[in-house]
Amino acid sequence: MTTGSHPTSSQPWLHQKGEVIQEFGTVKQFPVALSYDARMYSCQRLNKALADTQILYSLYKKHHWLLRGATFYQLHLLLDKHAEQQLELVDTIAERVQTLGGVAVGDPRHVAEITSVPRPPDGVEEVPAMLSRLLEAHETILADAHDAAARTAELSDDGTNDLLVSQVIRTGELQAWFLAEHLVDTPLVRS
Repeated sequence: MTTGSHPTSSQPWLHQKGEVIQEFGTVKQFPVALSYDARMYSCQRLNKALADTQILYSLYKKHHWLLRGATFYQLHLLLDKHAEQQLELVDTIAERVQTLGGVAVGDPRHVAEITSVPRPPDGVEEVPAMLSRLLEAHETILADAHDAAARTAELSDDGTNDLLVSQVIRTGELQAWFLAEHLVDTPLVRS
């Protein structure tokens, strides 16, 4: 039995190669009532946020695994919760890029080329340094998100503006608050 010009078989067609059907950095036309320029700008800014958020997610997981010391359990759980929230943002941002007709950055090697979040040491840092590194990554993302939100509002891209404000910025600010409070030098008990 055949389907089309190929015989039916249970053998997978391995090692297939295909043509790139849409280049990164381009947007195709979608009926979303936004100009090409607005969609192109939003996709560029969203891909930057997407790359930074993927790196932040990875930093959270790295620090979640490598924590040491008296606050291990509490921070282990907190960093894992924050990582999961960042992973949700990764998917939401990527889907917004696709909704605008763009191509979301997904390959970790490409992400590393785009991100502004500095690479951490490969080894284990002390807990305060880990938390400070996460806070600096949040601040980088938040500064960029504030700027992108203002510009996407000017371009009437309400969907991207809403995503940046209600999800990227609000999640980042809340997580930064939780992390920063762990760096306050207060005794656990008084004697």
